Amino acid sequence: MNDYEIVFESENIYYVKVNEKLIDDYLEMINDPEVASKISHNVRTYTHEGELKWINEKLQSNALVFSMIDKKTGEYIGNIEIMHINENNVGEIGISITAKKQNQHYGTEAMKAIIKYGYEEIGLTGLELNVYKTNPRAIHCYEKVGFVKVGVGKTEEDIHMIHKM
Repeated sequence: MNDYEIVFESENIYYVKVNEKLIDDYLEMINDPEVASKISHNVRTYTHEGELKWINEKLQSNALVFSMIDKKTGEYIGNIEIMHINENNVGEIGISITAKKQNQHYGTEAMKAIIKYGYEEIGLTGLELNVYKTNPRAIHCYEKVGFVKVGVGKTEEDIHMIHKM
């Protein structure tokens, strides 16, 4: 774990700052059609140069984006981020998990950890997210950790969900 700057951790996951050493893992995840179709309406192919630029922008802006690393194996799991904090101090969460790490409860653990981090470390008053209606596994995960559906998301294909302390 010397290659990564650990920001916080949960039982099975280290949450580390985004890192150039993980570019190949990021590209494998984001260019996987199964993953991409769950996180973007505009699926496209990402490049090494583009990811490097993204990493540098996130680091320079002290963005709240974290790569998740399995504590036991050191394998990359995915990314989780508090993307925006609105004027009411509510943070918007985004998460993506590699195809090979899905269905192993990492999503639930990561969501619980980012919720705790958001409230306790950042002082957020609430959290929100948008999820595709066609992603029932994610919806179930979010409901399990306390999110409730409140209406249409950013598009008609999305559901907007909120979490309050």
